[in-house]
Amino acid sequence: MSIEDELAEALRRTGEGFTADPEALADAGEERGRRRVARRRAAVAGGSVLALALIATAGAYSGGLFGGSGDEGAAHVAASAPTPPADGRRTGTGAVTADQMIGNLKSLLPAGRLTEPKARGTQDELGPRVGVVYDDGKGPAAISLSLQRVDPFGSQSRAQTECEDKNLHTYDDCRTEQLPDGSRLLLHQGYEYPDRRADTKVWRAVLVTVRGFLVDASEWNAAADKGAPVSRTDPPLTVAQLKSLVTSDTWHAALNALPAADPEPAPEPESIALRDRKAVDALEHLMAQFGITVPIVSKGGQGTYGYVVLDDGKGKSLVQINVQSHANAPGFTGNPAVTTESDGTKVKVTAGPGEKNKSVTQWKVDTLRKDGLRVLVTAFSTADQNGPATRPSPALTMAQLRQIALAPDWNPGAPTR
Repeated sequence: MSIEDELAEALRRTGEGFTADPEALADAGEERGRRRVARRRAAVAGGSVLALALIATAGAYSGGLFGGSGDEGAAHVAASAPTPPADGRRTGTGAVTADQMIGNLKSLLPAGRLTEPKARGTQDELGPRVGVVYDDGKGPAAISLSLQRVDPFGSQSRAQTECEDKNLHTYDDCRTEQLPDGSRLLLHQGYEYPDRRADTKVWRAVLVTVRGFLVDASEWNAAADKGAPVSRTDPPLTVAQLKSLVTSDTWHAALNALPAADPEPAPEPESIALRDRKAVDALEHLMAQFGITVPIVSKGGQGTYGYVVLDDGKGKSLVQINVQSHANAPGFTGNPAVTTESDGTKVKVTAGPGEKNKSVTQWKVDTLRKDGLRVLVTAFSTADQNGPATRPSPALTMAQLRQIALAPDWNPGAPTR
């Protein structure tokens, strides 16, 4: 079970004692799908994928990298926003209704037929959102747009406007622009299903302003994001039209009606086990230390998460490493598959199909030391977890993965080399 799945399982067990409104669950599930991308990007931008449990409860889409001085940016800074209510609910003033959200979107779209409008106003606890099925005569297409206030200088908001690593996630095109007023804009053309099991495309534009306004619009080449047949080759709006949609000041009234976001907490210090090194550098060092000479064709990651793509001439293979201090890993407790080393380090070794693509072989060595340090090394029989297998098994052996995960270099006080 992946770390993300462990978190989901813990949340599921916690929620089993509650009853839920099915309609509210549907709305929340829809929001969660969009927020998954935020959490994944924030994990890479801010450090470890293992830290997902820490940021998953922070809401969604929430550095000092906005350097513009345009009039719009100044107006945003000067604008006032409602303060959070005394009861802690993060709802807006209700100044913009669901019907007005639909009208705003309609006014910004090219001429066409709009059906199945659904929206939330600024008073809704889930935040304002609008979705329609739009048909310009070339086939129906779902279009949605949501609004939120975020900390504009936090790692999560920055992660929302950064392109994902193409070695890990398949897409056709992606770019980030910094606008004259200091806002950051992501323009992304990808697919609803990373494993491409359907040809459903999703094109997305995300704007984060210096005021902390987040406008997130998506469009599909089908009448729904999932479960609907592809109705056209591409989504209806061009990238330029998506950009105009999210940068329109039509949305400012609703955004100003939302409470300002709390500043994002300062990130926790990275694992002392890395000692000022990135995880990918530590992984590369340990491979050399153990005489692993498989050529590295690409590498990346940030902070306590890193990866290399290896190619020994038999096909590319992805190897990932995650390092987390003070981990609380329930998967190590009461698990008969867990063994314990002489120094008290718990080890869990798994081999089987990939979690994102069952046709891929995935080998994993997960370790937890007595001081709470967790080192997870995972290898795949492909360079892209979502893509097809490119070789029968990973390029590194299970013994080599175990060597890396259990290396004395991770122990406190171990010298760096």
